[in-house]
Amino acid sequence: MRILLVEDDVSLADGLQTALRREGFAVNHVAAGKAALHALQADAPDLVILDLGLPDMDGLDVLQRLRATDSGPLVIVLTARDTTEDKVYGLDRGADDYLAKPFEMPELLARLRALERRISAAQTSEISVGRVVLDTLSHRVSVNGDTYELPRREYMLLKALMENPGRVLSKDSLETKLYGWGEELASNSIEVHVHHLRKKIPAGFIKTIRGVGYTVSKT
Repeated sequence: MRILLVEDDVSLADGLQTALRREGFAVNHVAAGKAALHALQADAPDLVILDLGLPDMDGLDVLQRLRATDSGPLVIVLTARDTTEDKVYGLDRGADDYLAKPFEMPELLARLRALERRISAAQTSEISVGRVVLDTLSHRVSVNGDTYELPRREYMLLKALMENPGRVLSKDSLETKLYGWGEELASNSIEVHVHHLRKKIPAGFIKTIRGVGYTVSKT
């Protein structure tokens, strides 16, 4: 799952990014409301962790503008405003969850997992292309009755390809889906994930389009 973290406290943001990436989430971080709106328009994430006390605009205004144009990603409001009235107001403005600071990381992770299950439940649980079936709930892939449990990034890569059968996805676009901004990655990271996936799926299913990217076969 791709997360946009909107938080102006640099030390807190650094800690959150480290913890979330350790759990396998791809995290992008911005520190201001206008930057968040630009990021949401340019490349919408699956979920937003939104601080309300931003330096250039109130986080609730960011939330309102997000909800005014599209249902958009799920949003967890993360803030020091912890009264019942604040929570009700935030939820009524379109937040999907509300977590007051200070908080414990295990609680945030539990809430993220719950929302991730909600995203999966709202989608078709299986994607089938040829003999390959990807289960979006269990993160497993089945080929002719043989089932494999995939590491998170292998799963994300295969899911991106299977959602676009016959379409060539560039290496850059795949890296964007798997990794957050500024996250260090080896130049051959996508190639390594593809190499591991090819050991579990039919030969020729993932095709390399030299100099362009990858695609999956519909047959």
